[in-house]
Amino acid sequence: MKYAGLVEYDGTDFAGWAVQPGLRTVEGTLAEALGTVLRQPVKLTVAGRTDAGVHATGQVVSFQAETDLSPSSISYKTTAVLPEDVALRRCVWVSEEFDARSSARSRSYEYRVVNDSIRSPLSRRHAIHIARELDLGLLREAASLIRGVHDFRAFTFTKSHHTRFERAVEESHWEARDGLLVYEITANSFLYGMVRTLVGTMLEVGGGKRELAQAARLLDGGERSEAGPAAPARGLTLIAVGYDELDFEGTI
Repeated sequence: MKYAGLVEYDGTDFAGWAVQPGLRTVEGTLAEALGTVLRQPVKLTVAGRTDAGVHATGQVVSFQAETDLSPSSISYKTTAVLPEDVALRRCVWVSEEFDARSSARSRSYEYRVVNDSIRSPLSRRHAIHIARELDLGLLREAASLIRGVHDFRAFTFTKSHHTRFERAVEESHWEARDGLLVYEITANSFLYGMVRTLVGTMLEVGGGKRELAQAARLLDGGERSEAGPAAPARGLTLIAVGYDELDFEGTI
């Protein structure tokens, strides 16, 4: 049978999603737990490979297994043996054609900023702190420029495995929420480091360090050195992956 799983994790103490020899990763930790519960090796396909320190509330994986356990039992038993900073929140049967990565039509991320003269101890693992006042109006203007199809090569690492730099951004906006400034972005896919570099560049605009027109020009392609620094990983969370048919309260 083939399964899809909804995975949540605090990325603080992980060296990213992908397995790396000698390092603690989400993939390695989850695959080991599933192997223990299912009593067989499990190979995971993931919707998005998050970097070290990045969190997820809506990560999706797919895997195959031969077992008499129900999907709900798989998620319950697997989470019981996982460490406290990761959980398999849901598990459902899916069709053999389903693939967590290639079947995804969109991915959504959230970036959180504490914009206050005083830092927030309770937010320190899931948001960054910026003491200088940021202009929410400018941040919103910068975010609106990002919507649509653009060449984002200025927002990924210079040495990149990507050969195509155009991405279609469906949603991009900032809002004030519960004492935080929160950025949300949804796209068909993302370049490596793209969201954090977009955020770092917009924070320069919002802080008066970069002109809005200068940021706009980068969306037609440009050098990585022309964009802002990548914002720290701890503020970023993968919050959702969109599929045509996937219901974690049932089956597809």
